[in-house]
Amino acid sequence: MPILRVFPRKTNATPQDDYVAIGYPGLFIPDDISEIHISVAFTWDLLEAERLAYAWSRYGNVRIGGPATGMRGEIFTPGLYLKEGYVITSRGCPNHCWFCSVPKREGVLRELPIADGWILLDDNILACSKQHIIAVFNMLKRQKKRPEFRGGIEAKLLKSWHVELFREVKPKQIFFAYDTPDDLPPLEHAAKLFREAGYGNRNILRCYVLIGYPGDSFDFATKRLETVKTLGFCPMAMLYRDIKGDTTTDWCKFQRSWARPAAIYSPNWHHPLLSHV
Repeated sequence: MPILRVFPRKTNATPQDDYVAIGYPGLFIPDDISEIHISVAFTWDLLEAERLAYAWSRYGNVRIGGPATGMRGEIFTPGLYLKEGYVITSRGCPNHCWFCSVPKREGVLRELPIADGWILLDDNILACSKQHIIAVFNMLKRQKKRPEFRGGIEAKLLKSWHVELFREVKPKQIFFAYDTPDDLPPLEHAAKLFREAGYGNRNILRCYVLIGYPGDSFDFATKRLETVKTLGFCPMAMLYRDIKGDTTTDWCKFQRSWARPAAIYSPNWHHPLLSHV
């Protein structure tokens, strides 16, 4: 019997089959479900997940899980908790970044059986063995859509042979990350490798830039974002939130202004919080 998956909120990655529900019970509920799983991606949704568990308990046995709970991920099942096309082929990361829960939740690194998909969400795919990486790219070559590397490619691990693999699969997007100051020199090297390989399209090379963390400022964040833009990556501001999800209205406004490529590259673009910087 199928599992009903319940999500506190809908995102671009939420599955869309008949055994998926967003929020509280509605009028039509499948009568052949075996269990009800409430999947929580963000820590600030945990309290809502408890309320959802109570509301859904009349329809069957309820379990709460997901990254926000600290639950260790197991073998990836396509389409179960992520929409068709999304795929995870490894879990964990050898780094121990202060803002990241992955090493605590998933451990150092585990290579998983490779399922089909074209939107890769591995925590750190370039930290995997060469054999695994090549196998993943071979899988991507046979997909019906151009691959997207949304999990964040670690620039300091990037080698020329990785760039050649990217060239072969003709990716739609590759996301790097600029989280801490020591990320900048590897990003500069990555930009050089991709330029030499003929990558000049900012719509392909993108970079998450962490902003709004304790001690950050609008001026400092702007400098990081502009630096990424100068290197040839399209900057995508990623707003830091604490375990409660708290932030400020100004930081939210700042983040939104650096999350729309069409606006960022418009000749008439100006920052809405210019008075702060």
